Amino acid sequence: MLPSLVDQIEDLLPQTQCTKCGYPACRPYAVAIANGLANYNQCPPGGQEGIVRLAKLLEKPVIALDITHGHERPRPVAVIEEAYCIGCTLCIQACPVDAILGAAKQMHTVLPELCTGCDLCVAPCPVDCITMVNVSADNTGWEAWTAMQAAQARKQYESRQTRLVREQQENEERLLAKANAKLLAVSAETPLSAEQAAEKERKRQIISAAIERAQQKKRASETPEN
Repeated sequence: MLPSLVDQIEDLLPQTQCTKCGYPACRPYAVAIANGLANYNQCPPGGQEGIVRLAKLLEKPVIALDITHGHERPRPVAVIEEAYCIGCTLCIQACPVDAILGAAKQMHTVLPELCTGCDLCVAPCPVDCITMVNVSADNTGWEAWTAMQAAQARKQYESRQTRLVREQQENEERLLAKANAKLLAVSAETPLSAEQAAEKERKRQIISAAIERAQQKKRASETPEN
C-alpha cells in the first residue's frame, strides 16, 4: 500500500513537535499542507532544506521560510538549573516527547538525547530555571538534526500520546466507578419524610445524569473515526 500524501509530508518534517508552524504537532501540520490549508514554508526546525524537500514532493517552487513562524537556527537542548527547580512538573506536562524526568516536588532533569529543542518547556516554568543551549554549533535546520533523531522524536511523541489517552480513560473509569457506587448508596437510603424523599430523588437524578454523560463520552471515544 502506497503511503498517503499526508504520510509522505510527515516523513519530511523534523518531528520536533514544537508547534511553531501554527499546528499542535507535525502530523496536523502535514494534514494541513496536504489539504491546502497551510503553506509548506512554516517549519523553522526544518529550515530551508526542509522547504526544498517539501517543494520537491509537492512539485512546487522553492520559497523562503516564513519567518513569522520563527527563524532557522542551530539546534538547542533544554537544560534545567536543578538548584532552582521547585518540582512543579509544568515542564514535564509541556514536553511533547517525554524528555524530562521528575516528579511533583522533586528536582527535574532533561534527557538531552530525547530533547527536540522545541522550547515548549520554557514558558510554563514559574522560576525561569530552563535555558535552551545550542548543541549544533553553526549547523541549522536539517544539518543540525538527523533522520534517526526525527524518527526517535516521532516514536517518543506517539508513545506519549498513547499514554495520555490511556491515563485519561483510566481516570474516567475510576470516576465512573465512584459515581456508580454513589448512586447505589443514594438508592439504598430510606427517607423518613417527603422532603427527604424529594432530596433523595434529586441526588439520584443528578448522579444518573452524570453517569449517562460519562458513558456517552466513553462510547464516543471508542467509536472509530471514518
